[in-house]
Amino acid sequence: MSGVHSGPPYPVCIVGAGPAGLSAAVALERWGLPYRILDAGRRPGGIWDIDREGTPMYESAHFISSKTLSGFPDFPMPSSYPDYPRHDRILDYIEAYARHHDLGRRITFGVTVTEAAPVGKNRGGKADAPPAWDVTWMEEGGTETTDRFSALIVATGVTWHPNMPEIPGSFDGEVRHARSYRSPDEFRGRRVVIVGGGNSGVDIACDAARSADRAWLSLRRGYHFVPKYVFGTPSDVFAHSGPSLPAWLERRLFGFLLNRVLVGDLTRFGLPEPDHPILASHPIMNTQVLHHLGHGDLAAKPDVVRLDGDCVVFEDGSREQVDLLLMATGYRREFPFLGPNARTEPDDLHLMLLHREMPTLSFMGIFETDGAAYELFAEQADVVAGTLVQLLDGGEAAGAIRDRIATDHPDLRGGRRYVDSRRHDYYVTDHHYRKALSAFAWTLDSGGRARP
Repeated sequence: MSGVHSGPPYPVCIVGAGPAGLSAAVALERWGLPYRILDAGRRPGGIWDIDREGTPMYESAHFISSKTLSGFPDFPMPSSYPDYPRHDRILDYIEAYARHHDLGRRITFGVTVTEAAPVGKNRGGKADAPPAWDVTWMEEGGTETTDRFSALIVATGVTWHPNMPEIPGSFDGEVRHARSYRSPDEFRGRRVVIVGGGNSGVDIACDAARSADRAWLSLRRGYHFVPKYVFGTPSDVFAHSGPSLPAWLERRLFGFLLNRVLVGDLTRFGLPEPDHPILASHPIMNTQVLHHLGHGDLAAKPDVVRLDGDCVVFEDGSREQVDLLLMATGYRREFPFLGPNARTEPDDLHLMLLHREMPTLSFMGIFETDGAAYELFAEQADVVAGTLVQLLDGGEAAGAIRDRIATDHPDLRGGRRYVDSRRHDYYVTDHHYRKALSAFAWTLDSGGRARP
């Protein structure tokens, strides 16, 4: 283990070279803060590198928001891209963004962060200074290194630790999580059940409909399925082109458009009726699944309740002989290198971003939202960088910032209620989240340090 640096100044440590981590690096550079990025992969991109071990990426994956609204704010997606780019084009785009800002010189690839621990509250002779961080990482050859950093930005994403619900009974076939899925070839000659109604689960169910001998989609609840195009325009572009409406009116109008004009009654496809209003859950941007249901290439089933030899038993009492049970049941928000004491519940994070008790710890991209993420990453990154400048400078402004982080609870949803699920605990609405980030950025501007 290498020695730990003896004193300030220390750089900022960013864990993860995906879109959020790169956004953080660009902001730190602009604010004049030194940094280093640590990443377990071989190149920038995070989960979008389909060849990376542990990624949940699969061959048919595409962006669910359009290129028009999904790019980094200072680096639009190429005009030659289709409206909804495939995973490999997104990876190319992220790598181009890293080259555009010359970020590669600060990234160490092929290392796994194993521990990050806060160090004291007094550094550099400044009373009440926030804690530094000792970060330990392991190289592929087994070499372990520890270094000290002024702050820690966790930008790993939240789709690395599969959530695998336990199902009673025993099964002769194969059960695995969708994180391991890559290609429709895995379904050929097999009878497949996909469990879960998120965007990935529905995408994979479409692959199974085309490639498996038989395919079923098992859903615990009803969902709203949103088409990627509305009157020939990408859905997010269409939604942003109209006037801003009160939440109740937006929900009513969009619900009418979806349920009466664009999609209609989902129960005719064998799907359960949605148990929540439109916009009360993360949108399922896929109506192709309705095509497969309507053509009999895919069948809808209720929740799986039991495994019985070579059969899967469903909540309605029906059973099917199955070879593969693929669980598209989401992920746990876990950051093992932080240890058990760094709580990451929504109430522990100001703006779903800054840790209330340890403000030199931040989490980029831990939120869920109804809009495109990359612009929000940039706004988050600007808040993180401005906050760190104030905190590390010390003085009265730093104290005021710490107090606000600890006590302020802005409305990040605009009063909108979401379905009761672990995923939606971290949900924010795009418009109101931007307003909250902007309000906090104004606080930073008023603290005396000029915005770059």
